Amino acid sequence: MAVVIDETDRVDRSDEQRDYPLFDADAHICEPPAVWTDYVEEKYKDLILQVRVEADGTEALWIEGERNDVTITQACVPGAYSRTDLNWDDILQGSFDPATRIDVLGQEGLDQAVVFPSVHLLSGDIVDAKVAAANARAYNNWIADFVGHDRDRLHAVGVCPLQDVDEAVTEIERIAGLGLTGITFRPERYNGMALYDDEMDRVWSACEASGLVIGIHGSFGSRMQSLAKTRYRNPFFVHMVCHPFEQMAAVLDIIAGGVLDQHRTLRIGFFESGLGWLPYWLNRMDEHKESMGSKVPALTREPTEIFREQCFITMESDEGAAFAQLVEAGLEDNVMWGSDYPHYDCTYPNARGELDETFAQVPGLNPELRRKVMHDNPRRFLGLS
Repeated sequence: MAVVIDETDRVDRSDEQRDYPLFDADAHICEPPAVWTDYVEEKYKDLILQVRVEADGTEALWIEGERNDVTITQACVPGAYSRTDLNWDDILQGSFDPATRIDVLGQEGLDQAVVFPSVHLLSGDIVDAKVAAANARAYNNWIADFVGHDRDRLHAVGVCPLQDVDEAVTEIERIAGLGLTGITFRPERYNGMALYDDEMDRVWSACEASGLVIGIHGSFGSRMQSLAKTRYRNPFFVHMVCHPFEQMAAVLDIIAGGVLDQHRTLRIGFFESGLGWLPYWLNRMDEHKESMGSKVPALTREPTEIFREQCFITMESDEGAAFAQLVEAGLEDNVMWGSDYPHYDCTYPNARGELDETFAQVPGLNPELRRKVMHDNPRRFLGLS
C-alpha cells in the first residue's frame, strides 16, 4: 500500500535559532498494537480498547470484546478522512515511535509536545469499571515509556478511568508515580456524573495532592451519552457539535459548579474546541452570576476571573480573529497552540508556517503575545519551572 505521507518531506527548521523553546500543546500519539498485546494484564487482553486488522486487510475497533463499526485509521492520518484503502498499519511512524516523533518536532520547528491519546480518547465507551481501569493502566504504562525517551521534550497525560471514582483515584496516584504530567478524560458525563458532583471531589483532591494538571479532551466516534448524539447520527453534524458544545458544558460544570473555587491550585485545560465561543460563554456566566448567583452558592468568584487564574484553552491555526478577541478580553495568558498531529484535520506538515501566517493576521500582535502562546502559557499549564 502506498505511503500516505513521507515524514521526511517537510520544511527543515531543525537548525533554526530560537530565543525560547516552542510548544505544541495539543498533539497526539496513535497507539501501537503493543498497548493491547504487551502492556495489558492477561486477564483483560481481549477486553480493553484495541484495533484489529483482519485477514482481509480491513480493520475494526474492539471494546470489551465486541466489534464496533468505528473506522479509526482515517481519523488518525493527515488528510485521510475520505480514504477507504487504509488500516492501522498505515499510521505515521512519528505517532508511535518516540525517536521519530522527536525528529518530526525538529523538522517542524518545534521543541516540545504535550501528547494525548487517539484510540484511548474512546476510553469512556468502556462500561465495566475494572476493564476501564485495566485499559488505563495499559495505556499509561506505554505512554510513560514513550515520553521516557526524552522527558525534556515529550510530555503526556494519563487516561483517567472515571467509570469508578475509586479506580480513578488509584490510577491518578499511579500516574503521578509514572512521572506523567497529568490526567485526561472526556467532557461527557461518565455514568451521568457531573464534574461538580460530590463524588468528583476526590478526583480533584487527588490531582491537587499529586500536582497533576487536567486536560479535558473530546473526540467523535464515542458511544457515550453526549450533546451531539442526542440529536445527530451523521458524522459531519456530530463532529461539528462534539468538541465545542461538550467543552462549553465542561467549563460551565467546573466553574459554575464551584470546583475551582474549592480547589484553587488546580490547573485545567480545555483542548481542541477552538477559541471563538469562550469570550461569549464567560461573559454570559459573569452576567448569570450577577443576576442568578443565589442558585450557584459554590461559585464565589467571577467566572472570567476563575478562568483567567486557573484555566487554559488551545487555539489552532487560522484562529487569528478569535485569538484577538481573547487578547481584548485579557485572556492572552490562557491560550496555548496545538497542531493536532497526526489526525486527519491536523496542521501538518508545516504547522509552524501556518501558525506564523495566523499570527501575522492579528492586528497589532507583538512578539510577547506570540511567546506567551508558544512558550510561557504551556509551561505554566504544565507547571514547569
